[in-house]
Amino acid sequence: MKTLKQAAIGSTVRVVKLHGEGAVKRRIMDMGITRGVEIYVRKVAPLGDPVEVTVRGYELSLRKADAEMIEVE
Repeated sequence: MKTLKQAAIGSTVRVVKLHGEGAVKRRIMDMGITRGVEIYVRKVAPLGDPVEVTVRGYELSLRKADAEMIEVE
C-alpha cells in the first residue's frame, strides 16, 4: 500500500482508496479527493508537513496525517 505521503515530488498518482472515518474522510472528499482522481505532487515542505498538490485543476496543501489516509497507485 502506497500513500500520498510516500509519492515522489513531481509525480502524478491516482487515488485508489480513502482511509479514515466520518468527518475526516468527508473533509478529504469535500476537497475534491475521491477515488480515481489524479493528483500531481508539487512539493513537500522541508519537514514533510504540509504536502502541496494539484487536484482537479487547483492547488491544495494537505497535512501529513491527511496524506497518509490517501492510498494511491
